[in-house]
Amino acid sequence: MPLLTDLSTEADWVEPDEVPRALVTYGIVSDTFGDFELEPHHHAKSQLLLVQRGALSCEVEGGLWIVPPQSAIWIPGGTVHAMKVTGALEGYAAFVAVDANEPPYPCCRVVAVTPLLRELLIRCAGLPLLYDEGGANVRLTAVLIDELAAASAEDLHLPMPVDPRLRRVIDLMIASPSDRGTLDVWAGRAGMSTRTMERAIRRETGMSFGRWRQQLALMLAVKWLAGGSSIQQVAADLGYESIPSFVTMFRKALGAPPGRYMVERHASGR
Repeated sequence: MPLLTDLSTEADWVEPDEVPRALVTYGIVSDTFGDFELEPHHHAKSQLLLVQRGALSCEVEGGLWIVPPQSAIWIPGGTVHAMKVTGALEGYAAFVAVDANEPPYPCCRVVAVTPLLRELLIRCAGLPLLYDEGGANVRLTAVLIDELAAASAEDLHLPMPVDPRLRRVIDLMIASPSDRGTLDVWAGRAGMSTRTMERAIRRETGMSFGRWRQQLALMLAVKWLAGGSSIQQVAADLGYESIPSFVTMFRKALGAPPGRYMVERHASGR
């Protein structure tokens, strides 16, 4: 199995689409990535990326996903996507050639990683790049896909508008998440009336402005916490006036306060 220790170079990288196997798995481990971005790209094979430690974000047209520890993202083959790593990263990247008519999911999806799915990926990572085809190896790949299809989805997805006026505003909000400007303020910055902006964001994301902004805060919070930021720092960076109000938002959305959420994430990976 190739082990990637520096995503910024191609020294350890073999393009998975060029490997004549149904499954190609890379181990990923590094304490030195910092914040690192992969420009938009795609693969013919579908990709399953499991995060054991650290966090990453993945953007495709129309959506942004956050992948915290003990979660994985499925990216169908041919999907153009860009990624950003926050802090040190450890995990597995599996590239899978699946029947185009029967993919586990037709679009990107973040799923909770079960112990069995994690062990299957670890087992697949132990295979040589050009492993023997047939027999147990074929069955192993089939079971991995079956387990992936049964995994539960996680609400760590942020719909992204394509309207250029909205996208300019959204990019500003992502760059300055502590700016708690009202809908009226942001509509003015977009050169739109308040009513027009509210209708546009509902049409393109399926959410109200307030609901979309809360989901953005949740996604950034998970990403920053997984990257090692404190609860106090995250609350401040998101513009919350108090830590309890941030904790309440987080708990209502994900079922646990941020401290316990992250402890359980790391504990489940042991």
